[in-house]
Formats: sequence, C-alpha cells, structure tokens
Amino acid sequence: MGCGRSLKKDDQVEVIAGKDKGRVGKILKIHSKDRVIVERVNMVKRHLKPGMAGQEGGIIEKEAPIHISNLMLICPKCNKTVRTGKKILEDGTKVRVCKKCGESVEQKA
Repeated sequence: MGCGRSLKKDDQVEVIAGKDKGRVGKILKIHSKDRVIVERVNMVKRHLKPGMAGQEGGIIEKEAPIHISNLMLICPKCNKTVRTGKKILEDGTKVRVCKKCGESVEQKA
C-alpha cells in the first residue's frame, strides 16, 4: 500500500511504533513511495573511508529511512496525532484536513 500523499515534506510527525516510539520530528525527505527520512529519528552509524580530497574518515551518525506506517501526523492546530481526510475548497484546491478538529493541516505558503 502506498501513502497516497498523506504525509509530505516538512510535516511534523510522531513515531507510533518501533525503537523510536514517541519521538517527534520533521520529515526531511520522502525517500520512496512508502519510506521517509525524519529528523533525528532512526539514527544509524555509518563507517566512512577517507576520500581522496583530504576528506576524513570515521564513524558518522545519520538518519535512516523509516516506514510511513510507523508515523502519524501532528495537527498544527490541536497539537495531537491525527488521521487526515481530504477536502476540496471553493477554488478547487484539494487540502488535507484534521479528522479531530476539522482544520486544514497544510503549511502556509
């Protein structure tokens, strides 16, 4: 099952399952259809060889992709984890709405 664009870049999400359960972060990148990279969540260590241009080697920590089913959107209005619905506005644009408070969860441009 795909995400159906229920989560987007820069959304505030909470992890609801796995080793980082309860952690909150911002979506940095949509990695694939069903995996995303969340800020400071699912951190892994990577061993890096020194590069040719004087680049240092060592162990770096970075975010690994996490499955979208383990995340839940946080509504900016009611500050709770929510499910979303879709609504078509008068001008024809489609927006995501919070199922609890009914407000739009889209970022202001």
